[in-house]
Amino acid sequence: MRGCIGYAGQSIEYRALHSKRKTLAISVHPDGLVEVVAPNGTAQSTIEERLQRRAAWIVQQRRYFEQFQPRTPERRFVSGEAHLYLGRQYRLKIEKGALDEVRLKGGYFRVTASGPASTESIAGLMGGWYRSHANEKLFERFKTMTERYARVPLTPPTLAIRSMQRRWGSYSGNGRITLNIDLVRAPIACIDYVIVHELAHGRHPNHGRAFFDLLTQMMPDWEKRKATMERMLA
Repeated sequence: MRGCIGYAGQSIEYRALHSKRKTLAISVHPDGLVEVVAPNGTAQSTIEERLQRRAAWIVQQRRYFEQFQPRTPERRFVSGEAHLYLGRQYRLKIEKGALDEVRLKGGYFRVTASGPASTESIAGLMGGWYRSHANEKLFERFKTMTERYARVPLTPPTLAIRSMQRRWGSYSGNGRITLNIDLVRAPIACIDYVIVHELAHGRHPNHGRAFFDLLTQMMPDWEKRKATMERMLA
């Protein structure tokens, strides 16, 4: 069952499920979806009454998740354009050559193209370079952080790396942490923050007080790292 309520000039769409549980639960997912799980037989009016009482919290949760949404501006992939890698800016230098290749050298991304240096072809070469280095660097940081905080998650975590449109990282109930490939553009300290954030979800799935207490215990300067990441990758 789906529906919508209004709050402070906003529309809050929700999805409601019924189960054998005895109490009604409301959750906000990272993509902004509001989900209600209610006892069998609960009327829609009762569900929406509860949603109205929790509307301020729902809006707050949505804003929290929006802070993690990638906001990298559209790229043109032309010589002189700046691109990030591990928090440092490098300029593109596009050259004609016999091989398609990307090298990081002397403060530049030196891109050699064997064919026409179109936006699509250069973007493809850069994308391949980023994927390769993301797999290496993000796994390296994941291994370091999971070893350091091995006792935090209730389930030993596994890692997946892929493109994500709306998140820098996520944690699934089966213990899988997914990191956004584009995270490799951020400084190491920020990458570690995202990983530690998701590791904390291995003990506390929701963003309640217990979660933030644990996160602060694990990484006291997490707010500074988070702010740095949002500023650099905006």
